[in-house]
Amino acid sequence: MASFDLVIKNGAVWTPGGIVTTDLAIHRGKIAALGSADVFAEAKETIDASGKAIVPGLIDTHTHHRDPGYTHKEDLFTATQAAAAGGVTLSVGMPNVNPPTTTLARYNSIVKNGVKKAVVHFNHNPAPTHLKEVPKLAKSGALAFKLFMIRDTRRSYPHMPGIGVSHQGDLLRIFEAVAETNLPLMVHPHSQEIMDVVEQGYWKRGLRGPTAYADAYRAHKGIVWDSAIATLLRMQEATGAKLHVLHVNTLGAVELIRRAKDKGQDVTAEVNPWALFLGHKRENLTKLGPYALGIWLPEADSLAMWDAIRDGTIDVCGTDHAPHTSAEKEIGWKDMWEAPGGAPVIQEYLSLFLSEVNRGRISLDRLVRLTSHNPAQRFALAPRKGTIQVGADADLAIIDLKQEKTILTEEMYSKCGWTPYAGQKVIGVPTMTLVKGKVVMRDGKVTGKAGDGEWAKPNK
Repeated sequence: MASFDLVIKNGAVWTPGGIVTTDLAIHRGKIAALGSADVFAEAKETIDASGKAIVPGLIDTHTHHRDPGYTHKEDLFTATQAAAAGGVTLSVGMPNVNPPTTTLARYNSIVKNGVKKAVVHFNHNPAPTHLKEVPKLAKSGALAFKLFMIRDTRRSYPHMPGIGVSHQGDLLRIFEAVAETNLPLMVHPHSQEIMDVVEQGYWKRGLRGPTAYADAYRAHKGIVWDSAIATLLRMQEATGAKLHVLHVNTLGAVELIRRAKDKGQDVTAEVNPWALFLGHKRENLTKLGPYALGIWLPEADSLAMWDAIRDGTIDVCGTDHAPHTSAEKEIGWKDMWEAPGGAPVIQEYLSLFLSEVNRGRISLDRLVRLTSHNPAQRFALAPRKGTIQVGADADLAIIDLKQEKTILTEEMYSKCGWTPYAGQKVIGVPTMTLVKGKVVMRDGKVTGKAGDGEWAKPNK
């Protein structure tokens, strides 16, 4: 009779072939067996998951850790604590830190920092803006490259000088360089030239608050987004790069990506929780102001996001977890262009989605694929991660689909100390998070320590 480190009994286990009620055995950080309890009698520890679902730990491919350079509002330790509390077992940072991650030396420094601080698994996506560094970074263990097309116009952060690239010739060179590496290229789409014209119109009229900011981004049905995405898709077609489009939030973008996929282009797409749970209600702009990020989706666009999630046009949910202090946000009531964009959400988003599962808007299977299975596939982590099968890493979230709770500020682990979802009631919560078979969160309390997480590199 086999001996295992841990057996999780009686759970509804998600597998690529469907959800089955079974027992799950873990040994040396790996899923060792699925089957009946009598096979696992010699386990050192047992967890009873009766009435709960067991899913692969969430993989957030778009987290702003703010580390190094902006650790007054978040760092790798607090960000990964929040991740653990939310059922996330892998969190991937972005390069708009200080100094920006544009060289191998800077990337290696972030990895060294992460090994010391991370409670869950981590990685970091460098920017491919220094072409000579691209081949070295590709061999270093990064999962992807991250490119911004945006340049901030009344603030210096979070899209600082030197990070944003909007010149199309420069974009083409970057596409060509990244295509040679075979790593995905994640791009924040934005037409800077068009936004320069649009926002000047608002400023001349003295309109700089959150609703003006949202309307500027929605000008001409989201032309700032859609024109950029059209360019990106054409560059992908020309170079063969693996394109991953970030921040999809317009009906036009969905239609463009759907057509590109129909043509067989190598493109995947990301949606963020703010597009589904904040920007879908215009009243959030007046109620929350700068704390609502400032981007709004008219009803047609909002419905298009859910349709695209269900039909697979949108492949991945990345949180765009973007913490800032309240002091930094407050200026946005008067001038949203001066306030840093973004909001914390990595701890809350699974419960927000589970509420939609309970309402019948999305199936649990589709949610798992959106938040774990598909990211693992796109970023060369499968089958080690993003699935529950023998041999996979035991990175798991146990969830209670029927548990109700209210999101409370005082329960947030993010260093910034606030959430735009405070007071919102949800149905469905993660009750336990396991990283390589070790429990790092139990009943909302993070028990994991700095260093429990590992550097999650892509398959070779």
